[in-house]
Amino acid sequence: MKCSARAYAIQGLVKYHGLRNAKLRIPFHDSISVCMKSLDTVTTVETGDSLHRDRIRINGIVPTSGEEARARMVIDKLRELAGEKTRVRVESRNANVKGKGLGFSASGFAALGLAASKALGLSLEPRELSEVVRLGAGSAARSLVGGFSIWYANRKGRSYAEQLASASSIGLRTLIVPIPSSIKTDKAHADVLTSPFFRARLAYLRGVLQRMRRAIGRKDVSEICRLAEVDTLNLHAITMTGRLETILVSPLSVRIMDEVRRLREEEGVPVWYSLDTGPSVFVNTTPRAASKVARRIRTLAGNVLSSDPAGPAEIISRHLF
Repeated sequence: MKCSARAYAIQGLVKYHGLRNAKLRIPFHDSISVCMKSLDTVTTVETGDSLHRDRIRINGIVPTSGEEARARMVIDKLRELAGEKTRVRVESRNANVKGKGLGFSASGFAALGLAASKALGLSLEPRELSEVVRLGAGSAARSLVGGFSIWYANRKGRSYAEQLASASSIGLRTLIVPIPSSIKTDKAHADVLTSPFFRARLAYLRGVLQRMRRAIGRKDVSEICRLAEVDTLNLHAITMTGRLETILVSPLSVRIMDEVRRLREEEGVPVWYSLDTGPSVFVNTTPRAASKVARRIRTLAGNVLSSDPAGPAEIISRHLF
């Protein structure tokens, strides 16, 4: 059987960093994100007795041993749930955008999980499937359910995601500046636990998660974006102060952040920045102000994508093979 799915990468709004259980990818705290329509992953999964071994390709190439191991965790769990030992062929392609910190691991594993579950004959509820795709990448749980969503670290002993607001219900427009980097974020997730400020972040998160949920409930774009900008600085503070002293931002990241602040503070434009665990920048604004913001950001960066929020992962009819 062959099935294909599309999922969308996430922009962290209240970001997660650090894992309480690295094997099961269970974080220390809840996190909130929004999916980005311009950053999609399409994955096709085929099952069948004619396949002699599992075959996995990501963007046309064989994944690293680490990437393949993560994919197998998701596939093996789904095979276990289906009571199947059938082999699979997997082809996955991200949008042709090169940058670090764009959330493609989230969309990749969300699309893989949905396509593989259907190819194996499963009909899992989003909550249950989000717990499976989380094994490959934590943020995949939120990419699976789409829109503005929350990933619970521990809710009655379970760690899963649910949607807080649909993609179309909040008037957000994001300009995305992809910036490459060779830094491995898994190392950063482990290293933040050595920061002297990590416990302070956990205390801060209790309040900001409640404020972000209220802002999403009120559809308050300005407050959503402001809180995401503040959380960016908090996140990168613990990243830079771990034992490895990891600096994820680039000089271009900083120039964009400065320009966003100038636009807001000197010209009154409703615009804020957000960065996940990488140098790529999400510039958040309103649809009305987006054209002006895009023109200004393009004076600094040649590659700028415009994106609306995106919905949940979905089954599609177009296959990659």
